[in-house]
Amino acid sequence: MELAKRVLKYLKPYKGRLVLGIICMLLNAAVSIFFFEQFGRFMDSIISSLYEHEAGMADLNLLIVVMFFIFFSRAIFYYGQKYLTAYVSQNVVKDLRNDLYYNLQNLSLDFYAEHKTGRIMSRVTNDVGILEGAIVSGAIGIFSYIFQVVGGVGKLFYDNWRLSAFAFILFPLIAYIIDYFNRRIRKVSKRAQVKIADVSDILQETISGVRVVKSFQREDYEYQRFEELNYSNFRANMKHSQLKAVLSPVTEFLAEISFVVVLWYGGRQVMIGHMSPGELTGFFTLLLYLTTPLRKLTKLSGTIQRALAAAERIFEFMDFEPTIKEHKDAQKIEQIEGTIEFEDINFSYDGDELALEGINLKVEPGQMVALVGPSGAGKSTLVNLVPRFYDPEAGQIKLDGIDIKNLKLDSLRDKIGIVPQETVLFGGTIKENILYGDLEASEQEVIKAAQAANAHKFILELAEGYETEIGERGSGLSGGQKQRIAIARAILKDPQILILDEATSALDTESEALVQEALDRLMQERTTFVIAHRLSTILDADQIVVMEEGRIVEVGTHQQLLEEDGVYRNLYEVQFNK
Repeated sequence: MELAKRVLKYLKPYKGRLVLGIICMLLNAAVSIFFFEQFGRFMDSIISSLYEHEAGMADLNLLIVVMFFIFFSRAIFYYGQKYLTAYVSQNVVKDLRNDLYYNLQNLSLDFYAEHKTGRIMSRVTNDVGILEGAIVSGAIGIFSYIFQVVGGVGKLFYDNWRLSAFAFILFPLIAYIIDYFNRRIRKVSKRAQVKIADVSDILQETISGVRVVKSFQREDYEYQRFEELNYSNFRANMKHSQLKAVLSPVTEFLAEISFVVVLWYGGRQVMIGHMSPGELTGFFTLLLYLTTPLRKLTKLSGTIQRALAAAERIFEFMDFEPTIKEHKDAQKIEQIEGTIEFEDINFSYDGDELALEGINLKVEPGQMVALVGPSGAGKSTLVNLVPRFYDPEAGQIKLDGIDIKNLKLDSLRDKIGIVPQETVLFGGTIKENILYGDLEASEQEVIKAAQAANAHKFILELAEGYETEIGERGSGLSGGQKQRIAIARAILKDPQILILDEATSALDTESEALVQEALDRLMQERTTFVIAHRLSTILDADQIVVMEEGRIVEVGTHQQLLEEDGVYRNLYEVQFNK
């Protein structure tokens, strides 16, 4: 019930159109019931006029005129019902998807480390789509069906309660069967939606990693994995379909038995003179009419159960809260000097094993600090604490003497630029990707940033220049070109603190030279953290921080560390064959 209330809250902003849509539904149903009320009377009149040709023709003509206006009215009300309910349902889905996406955008990185991309996408697309179908035909349409059933049943009991009692004698059994199947359908629906999320997972992974798949010739292997998951999804959906397929004929069979009973009892009533043929015809016609909304309510129950399972999965994600939060009295900073201090930092991803332990480091404004060490030493983890992608379990990180937990997140991150090893570009033009650094920048500022990043020349050589569509994740560009666009983006942002996460490690010699030249311009007068694999790029660093197993083991300049004959000297001699 609480879940349904949360979904229905999204209807409130559109209650005006919703009420109009419901009124159209009610009028449509009322006109239909009115038709069946009059139909029996007309039939009796026609039957009684069999031997009075002119009177019978007049009644028949009147019936045709009344039917014309009834059906015309129903068409008008049906259009209003469909249009207005579609308007409401589409807006509800739009708002729900917006809220879900907004919450996803504001969650911390640990959420994305625990949940696969395919599963997240499945919630936003598949689950919301299921909910959309239920709102269109369910939460809104249910008003019409219930009114038709209640109004029709009330009319039947008013006209002939004995015959109506015979008609609905099996109704409690039908209600029990529907409730039993609903509970099973909801459980199976949730399982089916998990399976389609698994399919989305493998689809996203293999498409984004298609080069790896092909390089290892694993097309057949991935196909088998996909086929198995797809078959599991098929089985889950077939179980859902099987339950729905059983529910409809069982309930319809019981309803048909009721019709047989009505026909038998009503026929006897006509024969003994307690009912007229027209009354029985009108009663039976209205009863047959009620089978449509009853059948739709039966099918709708399965749709609603599936939608509730989808809503449960959607709200599960909407109820997640970011682990990185601002303090109520967090302050906004406009200008910074760029002093960063790590004081007794401990950090763990899982709350158990420490990824960083006892980190103490001070970086002065404008300094270039290089982080070196083997893979898994904690270099990327350390720099990810600076923009508060994660928070340490112990210790403080201070920016210009202020604990960064006391700063507004957008204010802090606005001062930080990141150029990662794996460049992330978005679908769109080159200009749009550079503008990501500052959405308000002018075209001249974009060009200036591209020039500083050594990207302007190659951009002009492209067919559409800055308006060139780069494809998904920049697939139409080389690694060096993508990296220079990322640098241009960072230059346009103009951050006071810069994080370079092995920004040149995957490039060829020519591209590396161009990128390194651009990086040198970018680092000028900025506090910079450089995670370096190639020591040749950080020989002039103000501080070189050597890390092993989450600890800082050495700190100094290049020359100082060579003289210490420690870990750094060993790394240097291996790389330079000394």
